[in-house]
Amino acid sequence: MPAKHTPGKAPSKTSRKRHLPYHGGKGKVHPRSRGTQTGHKEKVKVHHRSHGKQPGQVLVLGQGLFGQLGLGDNIPQRKKPALVPLPEGIVQVAAGGVHTVCLGGSGSIYTFGCNDEGALGRETSDSAPENCPGKVVLGEKVVQVSAGNCHTAALTEDGTVYLWGSFRDSNGIMGLLHSKEKCNAPVKVLLKEPVVKVASGDDHLVLVTRGGNLYTAGCGEKGQLGRVKDMFSDRGGRQGLDRLPIPRPVLLKRKVHVIDAFCGENFTFALSENGCVYVFGLSNYHQLGTIETLCYFPVKPTCFGDSTTAWVEFSGGEEHALCLDSKGQVYSLGSGHYGRLGLGQGVTQKSEPSPVPGMELASGVSCGSRVSFAITRTGSVYAWGMGTNLQLGTGEENDEWSPVKISGKQLESRMVLAVSGGGQHTALLVKAEQEG
Repeated sequence: MPAKHTPGKAPSKTSRKRHLPYHGGKGKVHPRSRGTQTGHKEKVKVHHRSHGKQPGQVLVLGQGLFGQLGLGDNIPQRKKPALVPLPEGIVQVAAGGVHTVCLGGSGSIYTFGCNDEGALGRETSDSAPENCPGKVVLGEKVVQVSAGNCHTAALTEDGTVYLWGSFRDSNGIMGLLHSKEKCNAPVKVLLKEPVVKVASGDDHLVLVTRGGNLYTAGCGEKGQLGRVKDMFSDRGGRQGLDRLPIPRPVLLKRKVHVIDAFCGENFTFALSENGCVYVFGLSNYHQLGTIETLCYFPVKPTCFGDSTTAWVEFSGGEEHALCLDSKGQVYSLGSGHYGRLGLGQGVTQKSEPSPVPGMELASGVSCGSRVSFAITRTGSVYAWGMGTNLQLGTGEENDEWSPVKISGKQLESRMVLAVSGGGQHTALLVKAEQEG
């Protein structure tokens, strides 16, 4: 998920406050978390539609001042997609605020970008620089990854979750699983049941379990955790900060089996087994389809309740969201500034899902802070929104108010499998057309 930034101006790396690293290491959990979580030993291979299976190559474009393009020292930006050298076929790519995470077909993880707060999950040095892909030592096969502003999550084939980096709020660093300490290396999250899906917002994490339960952790200032009252949203209030970084369940009014979850920067979408959509978090431009501007607990908006629409995917940026139905139609809602809704010039806000015209049927959607993307069923990728950071692939810095197809030499004779929008860069997963 994208980092907050001023349009056209990248955040200064030198302004980031550095903190003492956490040396707990792999597999260790802060003692305070043991009282609320129980490890599971069950041997089971989890499956979910979000788990990448088709291996491909990674292309990147946009701004790369912090190494998030993975192209080395001399390439701080790319106007058109460029190939990232990686040692194996990649099945998933996730663009964070200023870092990128790639999941190999073998289950190995490769990261590059800003490592100030440990988001890369590995030691960086002259021999293992931040701006080139490096392997994260985990020792288990990973099936899915997600990336936030300064954190990364990895889900293993048996349903175990590992985290590294840090959550942040308006007061600064929150820590990860324990207060005010970042994690430079993967740390295991212990839950009572296997997890099948991880999703990251800017500074919050959502976990979907095999039993249909929903857990959240991280910053709750905008209601994005769905389980913390307003009075406790600022660092836990009198109950203390530790109740926020540790994953805890989101309670729905009725017993609901959750099958999927998706994040915006400061909000969350959850999809139930019977097709209902639940939302919580920031909705200042009605990007959640709610009347309320802040939803601290799950709400079921009526605008997603049309029985003729089967929702399959959501993605969120700073103040807008994209929705995809089972027929392949892309919808947008929320703020339309910079053209991020894709509904044409002059559309500044939508409070309910509105069809985005000008594309073929889609198979996936993704948002950066102020940009939007859609993958078509034929393997093309469309982009729209703010052009300042060169994330749209047009080669220009102009905003695009309607979808435009991303092109470039590296996309010739290639199909796009997936796209991920970061704070200032875009990552594409592609494969050769002849591979089918």
